[in-house]
Amino acid sequence: MRINKYLAAKKYCTRRQADELIKKGLVLINGKPAVLGDKVNEKDTVVVKWRQTKYRYFAYNKPRGIITHSPQGDEQDIASAVPELKNVFPVGRLDKDTHGLIILTDDGRITDRLLNPDFAHEKEYLVKTVSKIRPSFKEHMEAGVDIGDYVTKKCTVRILGERSFSIVITEGKKHQIRRMCAALHNDAIELQRKRIMNIKLAGLKAGEYRAIQGKELTDLMKALGF
Repeated sequence: MRINKYLAAKKYCTRRQADELIKKGLVLINGKPAVLGDKVNEKDTVVVKWRQTKYRYFAYNKPRGIITHSPQGDEQDIASAVPELKNVFPVGRLDKDTHGLIILTDDGRITDRLLNPDFAHEKEYLVKTVSKIRPSFKEHMEAGVDIGDYVTKKCTVRILGERSFSIVITEGKKHQIRRMCAALHNDAIELQRKRIMNIKLAGLKAGEYRAIQGKELTDLMKALGF
């Protein structure tokens, strides 16, 4: 098996990333630097030096009004809101008016695993609506909603009050929850992400962050396949 395919199969990185690591001399086969096109088998000893990197992961409570990235004009993005967290990036995005949990990291490997809907990872939101929630709202939301160009996947909804509910989805189309509410003749006036997989917002106040570590990190990485 070619070395780049081998590394991808072992979930070290993608094939393209493997090629870059090989070019930089960071991959060793039986103690010798690998070259592009090298082949290996299970008897070979493969060492990837980048695996020794200690990645950082943070749970951040994004306030309303903060842009995830690429601000324009006088807008403020996450990077400028927490300048002390250097060289990390947000995984995914939250709309300007949506607040709550977002994961910040310098580990590019987890991006596709977290965002690709094929992996069906749960994200939980708290939603407040303009109008009272109709009796049929929960049933229609959970079955999937036609939001114009797409029918959403099945989800889980828990009614919390006359104008509030929680929703667990496994995808993330643009403005999806707001569009789902609108399609069912209601409008979301507040949207907060409370959980991504096993990572919870917990007691984080708006603008605060904490390191993801210990068992919490171990469980996350295991669920992501690392």
